[in-house]
Amino acid sequence: MKLTAGERSSLIFEGISTVILLFLLNVSLIVMADFAIKSNPGLENGIFIIKQSMQIGPYHTQIWSYQRWMIGILILIDIWVLIWRLRRRYAQYQLQHIIRELHYIAQGHFDHRIPFRVRGGQQQVITSVNSLVDSAIQSMDDERKIEQSKDELITNVSHDLRTPLTSIIGYLGLIEDKQYHSQEDLLKYTHTAYEKATQMKSLVEDLFEYTKVRQTSAPINIMSVNLDQMLEQLAASFELEASKKGITMSADTKPTDLMIEADAEKLGRLFSNLIANGLKYGQNASYIKLTAQQKDQQVEVCVTNDGAKIPEDAQIHLFERFYRVEESRSKATGGTGLGLAIVQGIVDMHHGAVRVESNDKKTSFVVTLPLDYTPEKN
Repeated sequence: MKLTAGERSSLIFEGISTVILLFLLNVSLIVMADFAIKSNPGLENGIFIIKQSMQIGPYHTQIWSYQRWMIGILILIDIWVLIWRLRRRYAQYQLQHIIRELHYIAQGHFDHRIPFRVRGGQQQVITSVNSLVDSAIQSMDDERKIEQSKDELITNVSHDLRTPLTSIIGYLGLIEDKQYHSQEDLLKYTHTAYEKATQMKSLVEDLFEYTKVRQTSAPINIMSVNLDQMLEQLAASFELEASKKGITMSADTKPTDLMIEADAEKLGRLFSNLIANGLKYGQNASYIKLTAQQKDQQVEVCVTNDGAKIPEDAQIHLFERFYRVEESRSKATGGTGLGLAIVQGIVDMHHGAVRVESNDKKTSFVVTLPLDYTPEKN
């Protein structure tokens, strides 16, 4: 820490004034001691005898002189007092500098940190203050992101609900006003309104599921799950829909009858979303393969298709809510943009990880889960 010119001058003045005061005090003490000794003949004679008895060498050099000893002791005390006063004054200046830095930060300069280092316990104060400011800034940033995230969620939900709702109101309005020319027009309008309502229902369900899996206090029902049977059942349940698109479904687990501790309902939703994602967006795919393999105390499940490659710049955003690789294509397929965000939430609940690997030959969503579920400690 650098002192200002005024502080250095004050520190020098403090030292000089202390030296002068100590000198005057020492002179006073020596004079008073000398007067006390001379006014007491017995004490003076005793000191003279001690001086005579403490002579050494052929020249009878005296090693005792109460004045010398007194002056020496007083000088040592003076040095200690001088150092103590200067250090105390310097510590006060350090504290003043720290307080000024705190006032500067409190005025709204939250990107500022106390830049200097000092010795002693005040350095702990500086370190704690800087850490506290960092923590406060991080909390403010997190709160700002949460607020922004809420605003984005409301905006996206409002937009995605308004579009089909507008269509539903429009077509039902035509029917209400009898603005149709035939029974076919009537059926067409009602069918379109039904599809849009179904789309809204899907969005609401996905939104509800997303909010559930994102809650840290959401209940999770852990049980032993036969992963082989689950993947076989999922492949069979999507087989009819896949066959309409010319896609074959298959499931393979190594070892067979692989058991895992997990929430069966949420795990089924996880893999269903990945399969549905492959069916919707795996353009020109001919197969979707579900494979599971045990690796040490973890299991790696891959949902793979040979459809179109996912652009590299889009891969890092896939698990963000409402993110769509192609907006127009997602609308055409009825995608809500929440499916993979729900996948991420369920994986996090099970303390696992999920990633995507995509190239010109195949696209794989790889889910890694622990075989044995360990609840987090609060």
